[in-house]
Amino acid sequence: MVEGIYIALILACMVEAAAPYCDSCTSPNTATAAAPAPGPAQAPALTRIFDVTSYGAVADGKTESSLAFLTAWNDACNHLGNATVLIPNGTFFLNPVSFSGPCYKNQSPKVVINGTLKAPRSLNAFPTPSWIVFNQLNGLHLNGVSGTALLNAQGAEVWTLPHCRQQLTLRLMDVSNGSISNISLLNSKAFHMSILRSDNIALRGISIRAPWDSPNTDGIHISNSTNINITSSIIGVGDDCISIGPGSVNISILNVTCGPGHGISIGSLGRYPDEMDVVGVNVRNCTINGTQNGVRIKTWPGAPQSLASELLFEDILMINVSNPILIDQEYCPWSSCTSLKPSLVKLRDIYFKNIRGTFNTDSAVSLHCSPSVSCENLQLVDIDLKHITTNNGDPETTSTCLSVKGALQGLQLLHSRF
Repeated sequence: MVEGIYIALILACMVEAAAPYCDSCTSPNTATAAAPAPGPAQAPALTRIFDVTSYGAVADGKTESSLAFLTAWNDACNHLGNATVLIPNGTFFLNPVSFSGPCYKNQSPKVVINGTLKAPRSLNAFPTPSWIVFNQLNGLHLNGVSGTALLNAQGAEVWTLPHCRQQLTLRLMDVSNGSISNISLLNSKAFHMSILRSDNIALRGISIRAPWDSPNTDGIHISNSTNINITSSIIGVGDDCISIGPGSVNISILNVTCGPGHGISIGSLGRYPDEMDVVGVNVRNCTINGTQNGVRIKTWPGAPQSLASELLFEDILMINVSNPILIDQEYCPWSSCTSLKPSLVKLRDIYFKNIRGTFNTDSAVSLHCSPSVSCENLQLVDIDLKHITTNNGDPETTSTCLSVKGALQGLQLLHSRF
């Protein structure tokens, strides 16, 4: 009997100790507390890898795998958690393909490329002007394994065709808050990479290669986009290493090596009506080697009104470049211009600073502005460019001429020789 009383006392103490205190009094509240209402079930954020080989892609370089790639993408795009599309080692033959969004919660899957993607050689396989497109996506991160991630466009056999071909290798269209890193692009049929109507895109560790005589093979072309940053990349092609088209705002190019090619260009501008302005382009700490041009601004004759302003080219090394600093408002490739009217693109607030190295033409600096709309507020500061003689290749210390055409307003030349 004593043992039963002892057990009962222990149970009573346990109940009293577990009872909650009442908020309105100092004595324990011995009433039964109501259980909290259950909330909605929270599904865990599931992380999943979508390997294209699990969907039938074959890494033999011959089996066409675009359906497998698209199916893997669609499953990843609709996945309820974090998703990664994986392209493993090997070579995958791929027809033109478009990876589109928006995806679940407006968040793009990550894409990881370990291997090689190989395009069809013939233009007959291209119903659209692009090989690989990422479209209407937020948060796209396209990452490669340095040295193995390759987009091989196999463009050589179409380089002899007319200039109207437009089959580019990689296009980002309506993409925001994304990045591309450690990807190589090789031998595009036309432009290697295009960034269109996109915002806040970072490119790093990009390698782009095509022969110096491959026509219209621009490395990276930017248009109607904002907040684009290109860093630590190597580009050698048959046209502009980087071209910055209409509607480009707040563009940064840093630590890029360019050559062969036509240099780093703003433009061409003014080819089409109603083009948007170009504002805020910074090109810094770049090396330009063996190119047709160095840093260039180009607008078409007869171009309608628009503006390009706040353009900075700074800390640039030129090595055996034909036209190191060039403003060309009579740009007319292939002698295809139909208008003899002056360009109406206004160029304003342009700064060339600390540009040094060697060149091999008559003019280190050519400022060919429009006679109708003056170039305004141009500064050349700390320019040191030496002409390479044709005899022994040694740099000369004497200056060659500055070529000026058209109308200029507010040209400053400080601490420079060329």
